[in-house]
Amino acid sequence: MISTRKYAAAVVLAAVGMAGTCAYAQQKTEITITKQPSILYLPALVMQKQELIEKYAAQEGLKDLKVNWRSFSSGGASTDALLSDNVEIVNSGVGNLLLLWDRTKGKVKGITTNSALPLALVSRDPNINSLKDFGPKDKIAVPTVRVSTQAILLQMAAEKEWGAENWSRLDANTVQLGHPDAAAMLANPNGEISTHFAAPPFYYKELKTVPNAHVLLRSNDIIDGGLSQSTLFTTTKFAEANPVIIKAVLAASKEAIGFIKTHTPEAVDIYREISGDQTSREELLDMLKQPGMMDFQMAPAGSMKFARHMVKVGILKTEPGAWTDYFLPESADLNGS
Repeated sequence: MISTRKYAAAVVLAAVGMAGTCAYAQQKTEITITKQPSILYLPALVMQKQELIEKYAAQEGLKDLKVNWRSFSSGGASTDALLSDNVEIVNSGVGNLLLLWDRTKGKVKGITTNSALPLALVSRDPNINSLKDFGPKDKIAVPTVRVSTQAILLQMAAEKEWGAENWSRLDANTVQLGHPDAAAMLANPNGEISTHFAAPPFYYKELKTVPNAHVLLRSNDIIDGGLSQSTLFTTTKFAEANPVIIKAVLAASKEAIGFIKTHTPEAVDIYREISGDQTSREELLDMLKQPGMMDFQMAPAGSMKFARHMVKVGILKTEPGAWTDYFLPESADLNGS
């Protein structure tokens, strides 16, 4: 006969085994991740092409994971999709992560960032050479009015230019347009939009092809050390139920960034293939040689400075004490700021 002590131990072991099986069974086998049209999201395209998330999930025992990639022209649309459970992971600006972290009281958190490439405020108007030159009729294209990364950076720049009480001075000048539409409008001499707060490669092409196009300022001029752009985030509910996928996303991001830095021409080919961008390989490689354009990294950069401004102007109600407040525990060793 089995002893009472041995029987109790067997029951405990069986219960633990069943709990592990149930937890594993709850993990999703198909997920959707968003992306946006910019070379900022190059690591995502490498992950997509090389099926890196699937690879690392399989190594952890989650076989046959299917990852769908869905394109959005703005971060606002992708965050709506996350809140309505139409996607599992969003890849967007750090500002959108902060908005959802605040709105959901911490139920949305970051997994990792992928890039901190500079953004640029480009104008084709020869009469506009600084923020002080904008008149009430001069329009500035941003992905989402007031709350996009570009809109908030513009507020921070206005505060630097005119003082803390004037942070919103240029809000009325902003118009909501995705980068492709804004670039097309800027290229039209009769277009209503004369200025675009652009992500690469859009501003690179604008400077080469649009008459009189010139840079007024870059994101690195506003936040020393730069600001993370491409940021992967999800709900804490999903993260808790799918630890293998979270681990796989972190590992896949690391490999994708390493691939971009060591196999840059091949990474550019992947970008052109998946994005449909007709910019030549040579031009894209030249663009990536410009200052700051290879700043693909997992550690969040400048996010706390960004968050403090959002709190100050009332966009965020909750002030984080550290960047780790709005990132998952699995990301705590990324050495962010």
